[in-house]
Amino acid sequence: MARGPALWLGPLLLVSLWASSAPASLLRRLAEHVQQFQESSSLGLSLGPGAVALPKEGWLEQPLDPFNASDRRSFLQRYWVNDQHWTGQDGPVFLHLGGEGSLGPGSVLRGHPATLAPSWGALVIGLEHRFYGLSIPAGGLDMAQLRFLSSRHALTDVVSARLALSRLFNVSSSSPWICFGGSYAGSLASWARLKFPHLIFASVASSAPVRAVLDFSEYNDVVSRSLMNPAIGGSPECQAAAAAAFAEVERRLRAGGPARAALRAELGACGALGRPEDQAELLGALQALVGGAVQYDGQAGAPLSVRRLCGLLLEGRGNGSRPAPYRGLRRAAQVVIQSLGQRCLSSSRAETVAQLKVTEPQVSGVGDRQWVYQTCTEFGFYVTCEDPGCPFSKLPALPSQLALCEQVFGLSISSVAQAVARTNSYYGGQTPGATRVLFVNGDTDPWYVLSVTQALGPSESALLIPSASHCLDMAPERPSDSPSLLLGRQHISQQLQTWLRLAKESQGRGGV
Repeated sequence: MARGPALWLGPLLLVSLWASSAPASLLRRLAEHVQQFQESSSLGLSLGPGAVALPKEGWLEQPLDPFNASDRRSFLQRYWVNDQHWTGQDGPVFLHLGGEGSLGPGSVLRGHPATLAPSWGALVIGLEHRFYGLSIPAGGLDMAQLRFLSSRHALTDVVSARLALSRLFNVSSSSPWICFGGSYAGSLASWARLKFPHLIFASVASSAPVRAVLDFSEYNDVVSRSLMNPAIGGSPECQAAAAAAFAEVERRLRAGGPARAALRAELGACGALGRPEDQAELLGALQALVGGAVQYDGQAGAPLSVRRLCGLLLEGRGNGSRPAPYRGLRRAAQVVIQSLGQRCLSSSRAETVAQLKVTEPQVSGVGDRQWVYQTCTEFGFYVTCEDPGCPFSKLPALPSQLALCEQVFGLSISSVAQAVARTNSYYGGQTPGATRVLFVNGDTDPWYVLSVTQALGPSESALLIPSASHCLDMAPERPSDSPSLLLGRQHISQQLQTWLRLAKESQGRGGV
């Protein structure tokens, strides 16, 4: 069933996790920009001479409420199929799970699992997450609808999709299904194996934050360390310059009057900065700008790397000019605003709240309202800077971020804390106990601290790639890829080989 454009340039990887207000908007659009760049590059390659055909788009009818058999309502869930390398019904199926954003045709064309498919004769399927992209149920995004949006609902979609697609493509009952996913979808991939081991043979979970947390101060701990890491262009001087730049922004905000007006103009802030909550929005957006340079360091399409950001912050420091780091932060903000095609830097709490209250699905497919709802009802992930070593502003603080759940959705602060605890209890946090799961992380990625970074047993393995950023292992291969990244991808391939050999042996014994 056709719906929307046949060629949807949605993200290849999964859009960034971030659960504040202004940071949510900036960082998620930064992630969308990176991923659309990578996907369009992939599609350009696929359209070249002798290239494979574009993948097929399909739609599955899924129950809106899979936990209530008497509710007959349904929605259409989009999927993509690449069968170019499939050797037939006995071949494995690589299922790429979508997360909190659109999933486009690049999800089955480039990056793993697509690059791994030719070696194994695999059928590659990309499944978009309910309530994101074009897989939004009729009726919009009001609270009555959003109660059907959760990771548990998404996992039931994986199960019903696996059964329906097996019938549709005549996949053998003994063919192993292996899940892949990055970021939130990486968590889903690991949880699909955890909760449905009879249907999902194994999973590769990249940059998967499996531990939910209310106060995610560790994010900025990693950002701070990464700014000091010489392997990616950081230095202690760079981290100190970032701290000095934020201190200068706060000084000008406190000064008020002409200083504050000049600050607004220089940083390209969207609105006036008189209210404390608007100042916190601006500071949060600037934190997201720096955090994004770390989170997507070295990735194709990222407007800033750590090396470039540090170059801007340290430029002109030898001439004794005190505001040099601030000027560098200004230039960094201009680079990002221009790259994203935005007119200004978000600085209005009221505008943020108003945008998140819109219940009509947004054409862009970024899904801010939906993701903020999931943070309020499942994950938290509220990034703060309250530790003494954090180089940024202490604003926005946790209470102002939690207040967003109340302002937008009417959810109490205590209910958010309870939801986070429930999520960890249900999935097991950083000790999920699943077998045949490979957790892949990079130590530059601020999210790796919520994932599994050390093997928990012989069949629950972990790979930590030095100097790699968020989901970098899933990105299309580039000539500039580091030796450690190449080794990491080789490790993933070897793990897959081990699993598929095991699956073959199981087939010989009459079951997976």
